[in-house]
Amino acid sequence: MTLKRRRILISLGLCLLLAACGDGINWQTKGIAGLMPPLRFALTEDSGNPVQAKDFRGHITLMYFGYTHCPDICPTTLAKLKAAINRLPESAAQNVRVLFVTVDPKRDGLERLRAYTAAFGPQFVGLRGGDAELTQLTKRYRITYGYGKPDANGDYEVSHSSAVFVFDRSGKARLMVRDSDGVDALAADLEHLESTA
Repeated sequence: MTLKRRRILISLGLCLLLAACGDGINWQTKGIAGLMPPLRFALTEDSGNPVQAKDFRGHITLMYFGYTHCPDICPTTLAKLKAAINRLPESAAQNVRVLFVTVDPKRDGLERLRAYTAAFGPQFVGLRGGDAELTQLTKRYRITYGYGKPDANGDYEVSHSSAVFVFDRSGKARLMVRDSDGVDALAADLEHLESTA
């Protein structure tokens, strides 16, 4: 067998393997079944109570990493999630939870986090953790973030990934919502996921 033929067969095998990781559903957002680990964390809820991923089993759970001082990306993303949830039938909307994990725990205390998430609706929950917990969680989902240089007032921006991960009722990763995905697409995928979960 020639080297070129071997490379072609290896490439075809990799393509088949990647295709097998999907769940065969034609999602409007990005299907990630089998590509990301299940939901797992131990953090503090904005109420001050410790919380783990298992506490959200039975719900369609969306997880987004951001910070409350974010000038545009975070509020825009959360508003899109709220709009998508509002388009769901009431029974489906009640089964959705949005976990907003702060990547700026130094400034995002529990009160601030709670007030921020409450502005978007009862399905939104703020989560924070110490450096070790945050590092572990962001590595698990391949999220990057970094802090800008503080200005004269000590304010700084935080660069962070903008993807939203969607987990089914059992905590399996199913979808990734990108900036380019619209409200209608997200609402359709959430309704389909909720009805088949």
